[in-house]
Amino acid sequence: MIEVKNVTKKYGSTIAVDNISFEVKDGEVVGFLGPNGAGKSTTMNMLTGYIEPTNGQIIINGNDISKRPRKAKKEIGYMPESVPLYYELTPREFISYMAELKLVKRNERKQEVEKVIKEMGLEEVKNKLIRNLSRGYKQRVSMAGALVGNPDVIILDEPTVGLDPKQITEIRNLIKELGKKHTVILSTHILSEASQICEKVIIINKGKIVAIDTPENLEKSTKEKNSISVIVEDPKGNMNKIRKKIKEIDNIEFVKDYEDGTKQYIITTSADIDLRKKLFEILPKEEIVIFELKKTETTLEEAFMKLIDTSKHRNSIKEKNNEQTESECRDTIENDNKEEKSQKAEENKKKSNKKEEKK
Repeated sequence: MIEVKNVTKKYGSTIAVDNISFEVKDGEVVGFLGPNGAGKSTTMNMLTGYIEPTNGQIIINGNDISKRPRKAKKEIGYMPESVPLYYELTPREFISYMAELKLVKRNERKQEVEKVIKEMGLEEVKNKLIRNLSRGYKQRVSMAGALVGNPDVIILDEPTVGLDPKQITEIRNLIKELGKKHTVILSTHILSEASQICEKVIIINKGKIVAIDTPENLEKSTKEKNSISVIVEDPKGNMNKIRKKIKEIDNIEFVKDYEDGTKQYIITTSADIDLRKKLFEILPKEEIVIFELKKTETTLEEAFMKLIDTSKHRNSIKEKNNEQTESECRDTIENDNKEEKSQKAEENKKKSNKKEEKK
């Protein structure tokens, strides 16, 4: 298990990560998402022990990574985004070197290296120089370096960057297989990737956690409308009357005509209403033949953008409130100063009058 408790990372006056907390349970595959500059890489570097948090705790399988770094790091396999490899080595030599660094026992090392080579599908290229391998194979070699030593936790930073569609599919399949035996944290900006691979998603923006949930729940929670796509044959143009027949419909939008004479429409309702059953009952009665009827789903991309926009709006309001508070404080101080000056002037005037009276 990974526990992140009230972690903050500051660089001077800049707050890169701002008091974040989350848990990753054993065997989970978790996506860590956020726009550029959100704090993803900083968090990943703290999880691996590469940099220390300014405040807070990171605990890997019961070991505080700041207090017991060797034990905590032994539980982690890390694949950096930039795929740092020794190009003059072969995959077998590189993985053997990583096994040595991870203190895999000498009498188990050869067997462990061969096992990882097989798991990562590197048998055909294991004796070729890494510099001569494709980008996809280099990613596999880097992943093998993370996997050797059989750590409980695998951390992958942008594992599919720069790959072609075939290679992306292959790497995603490998990650799914890893998830059967390891806890996996996957940093990515490709939202469809997280949706396909991850059981849970953590979204970060401007150093703060915006949301933690399953991709499905995030999609549902940000959904304001229900949309149904329907393709119909409607020779009499009765679709224009359907809104009067079904009061729950908010809008019917014509999308396009097809060559076979059918038409596509998008029907929207409030999020808690599903009209599919009613449409199947009423459209045929209005001499409308249904060719296709399906519910359109909110994508993780749409949910992500909405959460980020909401986060920006909240931050904007907070900043305005802070500015107003600062302005009010300045006004209060100025008014206090004016009152103090006025009181002193009054006191000085009284003292001056008393002196005149004595004279």
